[in-house]
Amino acid sequence: MLLTFSFRSSGDVLADRRYEYASAAFEENDFETAADLARQVLELAPRFAPAHALLGRSAAELGMRNEAVGALRRALELEPEDALGVRLDLARLGALPTEKAMTGTYVRALFDGYAPKFDKHLTKSLAYRGPELIADALRRACVKQARDYRFGLTLDLGCGTGLMGLALEGLCTPLVGVDLSPRMLDKAAKTQLYDHLHEGELASFLTARGEAEADLVLAADVFVYMAALDEVFREVKRVLKRQGLFAFTVQAHEGEGFVLGNDARYAHSESYLRKLTEENGFTAVIFERVSAREDRGVPVAGFLMVVQG
Repeated sequence: MLLTFSFRSSGDVLADRRYEYASAAFEENDFETAADLARQVLELAPRFAPAHALLGRSAAELGMRNEAVGALRRALELEPEDALGVRLDLARLGALPTEKAMTGTYVRALFDGYAPKFDKHLTKSLAYRGPELIADALRRACVKQARDYRFGLTLDLGCGTGLMGLALEGLCTPLVGVDLSPRMLDKAAKTQLYDHLHEGELASFLTARGEAEADLVLAADVFVYMAALDEVFREVKRVLKRQGLFAFTVQAHEGEGFVLGNDARYAHSESYLRKLTEENGFTAVIFERVSAREDRGVPVAGFLMVVQG
C-alpha cells in the first residue's frame, strides 16, 4: 500500500490542473504522459514537492533512473519529513539504505488518509485476519502453559482502529493502545475497548513505560512498517513481567535479516526473529507460518510468534 497522489494546491491554478491530469495518467499506468505533465507542472511551480515525487516515480517506471533519483531527492529536500514516502522509492532504486526507507511522518500520513475505509478494505479486500490468528495462538499458548486465557495490562502496539482489541475483547484489563495516526485512534476510541490510547511512535512509547509492568504485548501487522526490530524487542523485554507474553505477526522473508518488498512493506526472516528472541532472553512458545492477508487474491506469506519473557 503506497500513499496515493492526493490533491493539494501548488498555489498555481494551471499547475494544479496539470498535476491532477498527471496523477490520473500515472494511476492508469501511462507513465510517459505522467512524466511529461509533471515536468510542465514544475515549470509553473518548481518548488511543488508532489510534482517532483510524481516525476521521479514516473521516470523510475520508464527506466530513467538518473532523472528519477534526481526528482525524488529534490522532493525530499523540499519536504524532508517525507509525508510523500519518496524514501521508499529511493531505497528501491538503490539510492538510500533499506533501513532508512520509511519515516513515521509517512506512516502517519498514509494511515490518516486510510482511516475512513481501513476496516472494510482490510477485512474485505485483503482478507486480513491477523488479530484472529494472534488471539487463537495466545489461547493455545495459554493451554500449553496451563495458564488462564486472560491478561492484565496489555499494550497494543500500532493498534490502528482497534481490530486487535476486538479480537481479545473482555480478556485484557487494562488495554492500552498506541498508534501514529490520530484518525485511526479516533476510530479505536469509538470501540470503547481501550482504557487508554496514545498517539506516537511505538518504540518511544515503550521506552516511556515502566519496567516489568505488562502482562501481554501485541503487534499485529505493525512490524511491516519497521526495518530493524532490535530496539523494540529490547524494550518489550524490559516492560514485560516475568512470564509475560509478546505476540506478533510479520511478513516472511526467506533469506537473512529483513528486506523492503515491492509492496512497500518490510519482511523479516525466521533466523532474524529467532536471533532477537534468544538475544533478549525470550522463550519461543509458538512459531508458525501464516498468511494474515492477501494481495490481489494471493495469500501473503508471514510468520506468527508468541514468545515469553
